[in-house]
Amino acid sequence: MDLRRQPPRKPSNRGVAGIVGIARMADKARAHDEETLGDFVYGEDSILDRICLDFLEIKADDFAHASKRQDDEALGSWVLESSGKTEAEIEEFNRHHLAREPEDEEQQQRLKDRVSRYAPERADIRTIFDSIDLDDWGSFRDVDLGLRAPRSPFCRDVAGIYGIARMSDKARASKADRLGEYMYNCPIDKAILEFLGFSADEFREAAYQNLNDEELGAWVLRETSRDRNEIPAFNAGLRHMGPDTEEKREKFRKAVEEIAPGRAEITTHFDRLDLDDEHGFQTVDLSRHPPRSPYDTSVGGIACFARTIDKGRANLSDTLGEYWYGQDSGIDRRLLEFLELTAEAFEEALKDTSTDADLLERISVPNGKSESEIADFNDTITKLGPADEKVWTWFRRQIAQLDSSRTDATTYFELMLLSDQITFARLKAGV
Repeated sequence: MDLRRQPPRKPSNRGVAGIVGIARMADKARAHDEETLGDFVYGEDSILDRICLDFLEIKADDFAHASKRQDDEALGSWVLESSGKTEAEIEEFNRHHLAREPEDEEQQQRLKDRVSRYAPERADIRTIFDSIDLDDWGSFRDVDLGLRAPRSPFCRDVAGIYGIARMSDKARASKADRLGEYMYNCPIDKAILEFLGFSADEFREAAYQNLNDEELGAWVLRETSRDRNEIPAFNAGLRHMGPDTEEKREKFRKAVEEIAPGRAEITTHFDRLDLDDEHGFQTVDLSRHPPRSPYDTSVGGIACFARTIDKGRANLSDTLGEYWYGQDSGIDRRLLEFLELTAEAFEEALKDTSTDADLLERISVPNGKSESEIADFNDTITKLGPADEKVWTWFRRQIAQLDSSRTDATTYFELMLLSDQITFARLKAGV
């Protein structure tokens, strides 16, 4: 969960172990592990987390490790087993903290400041949990789609349904009058709302009040009359939607060709939306598609250079997705060392340029490297694989999770390419 773009679940949420504060703490623990914590704090740095951890008699590191390995249901079972808390103890803990009001001048002033800033008309906000909710809401409610694109239509983070996460971004932007070039209640939104049985106004208000994907998803599934078994078929139909007449298809193809010549695989409305989002904001969004192949030598004749550029540009626009980049990537480190570039110098060059050609000129790559040096580097890096049995064990496990038939894969490039292919095939297939 990326807590730079949404708050963790509300402190009153009892979705993990039936205990208030635990679901919120789990969201922060996972974000801490993924380095997407944003301005939130976890564990001993958080007063509420310390209260929860002290009650459970569990260490922050142990809870973080358990949160990383387990989903909410399994985590809840682990919490109850590890803490040994009785139903009566949990009920008393919940009752006390749901009603707890600010106890000192600092907490009282914090609540007053939040009410004054975000909801001066509200006279009912009295508890510490209310204060936290208000701060989350005020900090994340106003989405500005003049600054960034909404999420990909393929994102299923809300209720497991294509398009809802994107629609929720647009709904909040609509409420804030910051839609930019986007449209809330567009034809795809209408199809989703019709399926769910919601009006555009109903969903907009729900998205505005429920800023966390898990909690908005819970509202959707609770309020719709649709059975969960109907969702897969709806998703399949939605993701395949495209122009339905030859005239519309021809217009569609011309529009794609203007933006991305040669991209004949763009045939659906979802693919077109992803393309338009990136083109409109001139970003590389690796939550929507993989970077260029590690074998790509189109930039300077050097393997993986194009891929590292894509990841670097995605990193700058905060759209890196699940990829490792720069010092976090062993391949990137080797490439930059070969190019005799620091990570900082490379990042500055990316900021100052918009094309591969401009970047090459800016950093003088291949920087005096001979054709034989480049050939040797390419040969070495494309053949690079695990160096010991421990790493081999990890490598084989990664391959097996992607495609158990690929027992022939032995290099990191093969693993990267397979991961790109399978990950995004699964995303678009709804797996």
